Amino acid sequence: MLRLHNSIRPAFRSRRWAHNIPTFSHLNSVNEEDIAHFSSILAPTSILSTLSSVSTPADDIAPYNVDWMGKYHGQANSVLRPRTTQQVSEIVKYCAQRKIGIVPQGGNTGLVGGGISLQKEIVLSLGAMNNVRSFDPVSGVLVADAGCILQSLSEYIAPHNHIMPLDLGAKGSCQIGGNISTNAGGLRLLRYGSLHGTVLGLEVVLPDGTILDQLSTLRKDNTGYDLKQLFIGGEGTLGIVTGVSILTPPAPQATNNIFLALPRFDNVLPLFQTVKRQLGEIMSAFEYIDRTAYDMGLQHGLGPLLSADEVGDSQCFVLVETSGGNQDHDLEKLNNLLESLLTADEPLINTGVLSQSPTQFNSIWALREGLTECVQKEGKPYKYDVSVPLADFQNVVDAVRERMISKGLYGDHAISKVMGYGHVGDGNLHLNVIAKHGYRPELEAALEPFIYEIVADRKGSVSAEHGIGSMKRDALHYSKSEVSIEWMRKVKQVFDPLNIMNPGKVLP
Repeated sequence: MLRLHNSIRPAFRSRRWAHNIPTFSHLNSVNEEDIAHFSSILAPTSILSTLSSVSTPADDIAPYNVDWMGKYHGQANSVLRPRTTQQVSEIVKYCAQRKIGIVPQGGNTGLVGGGISLQKEIVLSLGAMNNVRSFDPVSGVLVADAGCILQSLSEYIAPHNHIMPLDLGAKGSCQIGGNISTNAGGLRLLRYGSLHGTVLGLEVVLPDGTILDQLSTLRKDNTGYDLKQLFIGGEGTLGIVTGVSILTPPAPQATNNIFLALPRFDNVLPLFQTVKRQLGEIMSAFEYIDRTAYDMGLQHGLGPLLSADEVGDSQCFVLVETSGGNQDHDLEKLNNLLESLLTADEPLINTGVLSQSPTQFNSIWALREGLTECVQKEGKPYKYDVSVPLADFQNVVDAVRERMISKGLYGDHAISKVMGYGHVGDGNLHLNVIAKHGYRPELEAALEPFIYEIVADRKGSVSAEHGIGSMKRDALHYSKSEVSIEWMRKVKQVFDPLNIMNPGKVLP
């Protein structure tokens, strides 16, 4: 690699706070008769249940009842794994008649408990619906089942010189239907935009079993209400996404990245402005990592990208990626950028590295993408995915750390680390608060609603890309007005008057 050298406490608004456990007295539990009916729709291998007629071992049900963090634990006694949209339709129609709650589940990689059965709902796992229906290499439009794994789709279209418009750390296990249902953002949003723009059409099974076929491949269709937008980010509360039509961009012909160490957080914003101005259209990512997160990554074998002497007392780090069509053109822009950064009267960076090969390119990204796994190794993380003004990234992290110190909860006995990293390009901070010895009520009580108040005070969003799920349903009012929430309830009532579709999620 080419090496380059060279706290505010918020004034809170008073808001109500209640973290309630929902009750589903209107719903019925799955019984033996229900399993018998599902057996007329699905093959025996597509039904898992602890009920006596099936007697699936508890260990086989467990992966569907526990999220990957081990934070949310479900109560479902049965899991259905349909292979076709028609099977999903028949299942949902029956559940509506019987008033059985349904939890649609993709790769179960969510972070807010959105795919976990809270009480007696049945889990509808879409992983067996994993076929690519079509791909047009001219238009770049991909049509696929909802259960297709994101990385598998990337590999499918790679020989055609296209890429998926989103990229996530969980790409090896998350499914495209879940990505759409949570409106996942990820590492490529800065360049390719959100799923609200790249999704062209959806196939959705509605709460009464009706199949809504809006699987359009058209770039332009200005005929009436754009209903698909309601299901993007709807978290399965309005219907189950079973198929998707998505626009995939051409693969860039030249990709490069640089990793920079900054002396202080205050330099991040002027650096972002400088990089945007000089790199222009080829900038595809601008990622931020604070010093705590960087040091944690090193402890778990990520890197080092820079020597300890080079890093010195740098407070934070930035990863910049470029994606373009001409390597010489892009390198010229990068070299001009680096020269201006290093020769500035007041340098914005201490040092950095520029990747010189695909291996080095991947190693730089490995540090950023590996942080989530490192956090899990440190303990049990309280993960807060928020949008706040860029200038407040470090202020938010510092305020939370100070809060835990003031409560006597900071240290190896409770909260061992508070750190931040995320997407500067779209104002998304991933705030991670690590409980060294596991989740405890007193820790959550110290964090919530404190963090939501910080975000609200800065006119931010309590969920930037992870969704609301069950974790943040009672925090929705910190980002949405009562009028907005009331109209969300009305939309829910229109689509799902029986409230069987992922009950207890999103809406308070």
